[in-house]
Amino acid sequence: MAPATSSSLAKRLIRFSGSLRRTEAPRLPSPPLSPTPKKLKSMEEVMARARYAVVDRADYGNVSCQQCGSGDRPDELLLCDKCDKGFHMKCVRPIVVRVPIGSWLCPKCSDRRRVRSFSQKKIIDFFRIQKCCDKKDKFSSPLDARKRRRRSGSLVLHKKRRRLLPYIPSEDPARRLKQMGSLASALTALQMEFSDDLTYMPHMAPRSANQAKFESGGMQVLSKEDTETLEQCRAMCKRGECPPLIVVFDSCEGFTVEADGQIKDMTFIAEYTGDVDYLKNREHDDCDSMMTLILATDPSKSLLVCPDKRGNIARFINGINNHTLEGRKKQNCKCVRYSVNGECRVFLVATRDIAQGERLYYDYNGHEHEYPTHHFV
Repeated sequence: MAPATSSSLAKRLIRFSGSLRRTEAPRLPSPPLSPTPKKLKSMEEVMARARYAVVDRADYGNVSCQQCGSGDRPDELLLCDKCDKGFHMKCVRPIVVRVPIGSWLCPKCSDRRRVRSFSQKKIIDFFRIQKCCDKKDKFSSPLDARKRRRRSGSLVLHKKRRRLLPYIPSEDPARRLKQMGSLASALTALQMEFSDDLTYMPHMAPRSANQAKFESGGMQVLSKEDTETLEQCRAMCKRGECPPLIVVFDSCEGFTVEADGQIKDMTFIAEYTGDVDYLKNREHDDCDSMMTLILATDPSKSLLVCPDKRGNIARFINGINNHTLEGRKKQNCKCVRYSVNGECRVFLVATRDIAQGERLYYDYNGHEHEYPTHHFV
C-alpha cells in the first residue's frame, strides 16, 4: 500500500471534524489513599508462632519444676524445648505418662488449638450420618429373640455365658447432637479424623495381615448373638444414634469421657479404631494411645491400632492407675479382643453399671503389664 500523502490526511481530518465533540479536560489522578494501618501483633503472639531451636545448656543441675518448685526426682523432670523450663511429669497439666521420645513443649508453648463448636449440619457432615427417610428399623435385643424361639430337645444345663448388650442412645436428638459435638471438637483439637472402622493405609500393615489365627495362644471368637449386637450398634451410629457418652476436657487428665446416661453392665461401648500398623514400625513412636491388636508368635506379625490421625470416642477413654487400690476401684469398663470373621477387633465393654456423670476408665495393662500407669491419677 502506498504511503498516505499530506492532502489525503487533510481530507480525513475534515471528514471527522464534524463528529468531534468537546470533552472535559483530563482530570488529574487522585492521590492514592493512605494504606490502612496494620494491627501489630503482640509479642506473645509473635513468640507463640516463632520457630524454636533446641539449645543445650552447659548445666542443668539447677533446674526446678515450675509447678511445685522442687528439683527432686530429676528422672521425671521434663524440659520444654522452647522456653527451657522444667516440669515434673505428674505436675504438668495434663500430666505426661511417660518420657517423650522426641522434643517436648510445655502447655504454654505448645499453642493448643482452640476447641471448635459445631453446628448441626457440620456434625452430620463430620460423622457422615446417613439420613433415613423411611421409618427406622427397631432392633430387638438378642435376648428377646431367644425368648420367642421354641425349645426343642431335652433341657440340658449349661454354664451361662454373659452376652453383650447394645447401648441405649439418648432419646433427645438435641442431647445426641451435643454428645457428637463434644467428640467432634476433641478430634479436631487433636487434628484427627473420625473413623468408626479400622483403617489400612499405604506403607502400613495391609488388611491381609489382620488374621486372628496369628495370635499367640489363639483368640476367642465373637458369638453369633454378640455379632448381632455389634451390627445393631454400628447401624445406630450410622444413623446418628451415638452411645450416651460426652467428651470433656480436664485440666489434669486432658480429654476424657463421661457417661451422659445410665449404662448397664456388659453394655457394648465402642470399638477401638484407628490405623493398623506393625508393632515393629512403632517401637519408637511417641503416641500414648496405641492399642495391641495382635500379639503374634512371630513378633514381625504383631499389630497395633494407632489412633493418632483417625479414631473415635474410644481414643479419649482414660486408663486407671493399677498400682493403687483407689485407681483400680475406678475401673468400670474393660478392653476385650475378639475374632470377627477371622479378623481381630478390639471392643470396650462395661464391667458394671455406670451412672450418669461418671467417667469411664479401663486398665491399659489388661494382659501385657507394659504400660507405665503409675503417673495416672
